[in-house]
Amino acid sequence: MDLRLTPISSPVTITLDLLLTPLGQLDESVALESAVLVALCSDAEASPSDTLPTPMSTDRRGWWADANVSSIWPGAWPIGSKLWLLERAKIVDSQAREGATLARVQTYIAQALQPFIDLGICSNITIDCWQEHGSRIYANIVMSRGPKQLLNLQFAALWTELGFASIQRI
Repeated sequence: MDLRLTPISSPVTITLDLLLTPLGQLDESVALESAVLVALCSDAEASPSDTLPTPMSTDRRGWWADANVSSIWPGAWPIGSKLWLLERAKIVDSQAREGATLARVQTYIAQALQPFIDLGICSNITIDCWQEHGSRIYANIVMSRGPKQLLNLQFAALWTELGFASIQRI
């Protein structure tokens, strides 16, 4: 993804808009950040074994074009994360049936960002998750290529009906 997206947040959704340079061309200045934003804030298709957040729902989300994306366009991968599965989840510890919420957040982020390593975009991703104020989970994501740090983002997820709140570049 060689373009710059900027979030336009509302209490219910995050809308992304393309930014243009003063010359009217696509702004490519933060392409990696934009790709990570799409990877984390798009809904990946849930596996048949995943528990959906809405009882009786059969909507596993995902993007229809992900079905054959790698065979159609080499180097592409299915986009999105399974963070949406936690929309109605309570923040619980490791004693819960489904496991600790913090561990699930870290796993879903790692799964969404693994293609960046697989395709050589970066060589290492460090994800640190923590909880603050009872209802907020933060994740700090550092992407590196060898010894060089490429990206350092903080992702905040508010565990209420509002969904995912913000992403900040650090």
